[in-house]
Amino acid sequence: MLFTLDLSTARQRTVVSALAALHIAIITASNYFVQLPITLFGLHTTWGAFTFPLVYVATDLTARLLGAAPARRVVRRVMLPALVLSYAISVLFHDGAFAGWAALGGFNLFVFRIALGSFIAYAVGQLLDILVFSRLRATLAGSRHWWVAPAASSVLGNLVDSVLFFSIAFYASTDPFMAAHWVEIALVDYAVKLIMAVLGVLPLYGLLLSGLQRWLARSAVQAVAA
Repeated sequence: MLFTLDLSTARQRTVVSALAALHIAIITASNYFVQLPITLFGLHTTWGAFTFPLVYVATDLTARLLGAAPARRVVRRVMLPALVLSYAISVLFHDGAFAGWAALGGFNLFVFRIALGSFIAYAVGQLLDILVFSRLRATLAGSRHWWVAPAASSVLGNLVDSVLFFSIAFYASTDPFMAAHWVEIALVDYAVKLIMAVLGVLPLYGLLLSGLQRWLARSAVQAVAA
């Protein structure tokens, strides 16, 4: 399970573009869901804690299947579109209801801080994730412990992401609830992400990795035969 596929330039570009679109969709959804607080076992968190870990699945799959350089290209392609789209969607659907197209005519500082925090946290967290994942993958080449690299990279990447995002987005926020509870929410958010990684993300990663390897390998063989 530890090989990197040698795809044609055109096919690799298609895969990178598809993964970039997936990242943008997950980030945009997460930046909207982070505005919707919930109480989990008496602790404050947000719905975004359940969706954002999926970004690390996509990043680690890219780094494993195509290499670190294509994974970094995904991050570079995603940053600005995710910032703009996250801001637009969150402004249009602020507080869970459609605010009307006129809402885009004003400037929403609360939503902009969320988008900016996501922009910075995503870039730093994902690049750290790719670095840790690639180093561990090279160190453990030939080992059956495929889960170590995605687990370790997700633990560190999510930690950096959570600290940067919540401090930038919600410290002294104009939203009284988030300003009062952002530290608690950040800690619970990180804990939820770790639980998600163990119970859901890693098994999902293994299934997707196996399926994508078979699909991409068949595609490569068919391209050569053609």
